[in-house]
Amino acid sequence: MSTKMRATPRAASEDTRNQIKAAAQLLFARHGIDAVTVQQIVVAAGQRNNAALHYHFGSKEELIRQMVVDGATILDERRQGMLREIEARGGPVSIREIILVLVMPVIELGNDERWCGYIRFTSNLQASDPKALRAALNNRWNAGYVACFAHLKRMLPLPAALIEQRLSIFSIYANAILSAREAARENRRSSKSRLWDRRFTIENILDTMEASITCPPSEQTLTILQSDAP
Repeated sequence: MSTKMRATPRAASEDTRNQIKAAAQLLFARHGIDAVTVQQIVVAAGQRNNAALHYHFGSKEELIRQMVVDGATILDERRQGMLREIEARGGPVSIREIILVLVMPVIELGNDERWCGYIRFTSNLQASDPKALRAALNNRWNAGYVACFAHLKRMLPLPAALIEQRLSIFSIYANAILSAREAARENRRSSKSRLWDRRFTIENILDTMEASITCPPSEQTLTILQSDAP
């Protein structure tokens, strides 16, 4: 009996922490990081005490860090598991395989109500404060992501300068399109979307992502690249 009584406050505290995280996740997704105040998060989380966020997290910055790590941990475990399966088969044989490792865990996460808003939240953070995102990941919670990019750099038959830029463009595009899909899923009511709910939608999105890094460079691009070479 005494053990159960001692556990109850801890469980209640964890529930409150999760409520604050869920509220902040949606607010950050909808409005951006800087536009959301601590007061708005506390109210959205249904907390009566205005100091609840600082009590449980210490600061808005620490809340953000923990929120990043929560989702990144799940994504990284899934990516690394997929990479292990690929390595067990002898290693990747196509660019598409690696794109699947990068993208499908994000799509799976976005299909779970618990993580509604996470994609837009981290995309907003990447746009507004990339240093904070990198500090939260701490070169630890994105190991699978980094490994995928190492594979792509090795596999793409392009000049190094183009590869570097295309992978950056790929990341920006992936964040944008997956954020748009997440927002559409949140806002959708009873009717289906002709854009997002077609049976081929995910595969078509993957096609465009693959094309963004594999399409042959134009003569204009190559000419400028060669003229810029030392």
